[in-house]
Amino acid sequence: MTEPLTAPAPGPSDVDVAALERWMAANVAGYAGPLQIRRFQGGQSNPTYQLATPAARYVLRRQPSGRLLASAHAVDREHRAIAALHPTGFPVPRPFGLCRDEQVIGTMFYVMQLVEGRIFREPTLAGVSPPARRAIYLDMLAVMARLHAVDPAAVGLADFGRPGNYMARQIHRWTGQYRASETQRLETIERLIEWLPATTPTQDRTAIVHGDFKIDNVIIEANAPRLAAVLDWELSTLGDPLADFAYLMMTWANGPLAENPDLAALGIPTLQDCVDEYCRLTGRDRLPDLNWYFSYNLFRSACILQGIVGRARDGTANSAEAASFAERVPMLAAAAWRFAERAGA
Repeated sequence: MTEPLTAPAPGPSDVDVAALERWMAANVAGYAGPLQIRRFQGGQSNPTYQLATPAARYVLRRQPSGRLLASAHAVDREHRAIAALHPTGFPVPRPFGLCRDEQVIGTMFYVMQLVEGRIFREPTLAGVSPPARRAIYLDMLAVMARLHAVDPAAVGLADFGRPGNYMARQIHRWTGQYRASETQRLETIERLIEWLPATTPTQDRTAIVHGDFKIDNVIIEANAPRLAAVLDWELSTLGDPLADFAYLMMTWANGPLAENPDLAALGIPTLQDCVDEYCRLTGRDRLPDLNWYFSYNLFRSACILQGIVGRARDGTANSAEAASFAERVPMLAAAAWRFAERAGA
């Protein structure tokens, strides 16, 4: 189903409207108030709001308040990525400005264009015809391949990440964030922390990677089966493009589409269809064993959820349901180890 538009912000103290209006007037070309603010539903990381004036609508993304893990909630990286890609015609919202001054509304934030369209939370794309479903997923692959073909230096992102060893660095990063949020010892996580660095595949290409490329992080045009915008660039960096592809494929490998017996009837391409299409789009003859990448992605998901659990423990979580995620962490770790075993562990 499509995403409900917005929910009311938690309260009048959540965002200082007057302070934000002053910043908008000084930094956003053409801005004219008065300003109304409503908070979007969903999301566990960076609180997101619709800003509405009589003549325009915008989106604000901010860091959550309170103690944050190092390198997490990087709204400044989000802004830098879309600011670099928007002039090329890549489908991202137009950025209007980044505010690093925490005195304005309490945390760093940025403002971007509100892109009209549809957001789907379920990968079966309920209410969409089979041909349109296929077209949407093929366009997702095409947009991903287009991102991976962008020359980072040509768009000012040559220093957006360190070259090489992306997967090893990611394992180190997520292990560190897991340790900082750890609330219980899980033997499957301990095995993964040992096995993943010892078996990391060789990286043969470097590209701009999104880091969270999935169906609910894209906006689909209202009247056409193609992407209007790619959202949520918090985890973007320079890295191994296969990490993006394998992450998207998790929906087929260990998600709702893995459990669906008849993708053809839905019009959704199979995992092998997606592999063949991505290879065609990127000029690859084949892909390495994706089971290692599936194991890594489930490990990363477990670490991300553990981070949410840790924020609940510390009182900085962005959702009242955050504490309930604790029971999902061992489930994800167990699934990650199953793929590790398929990859030879």
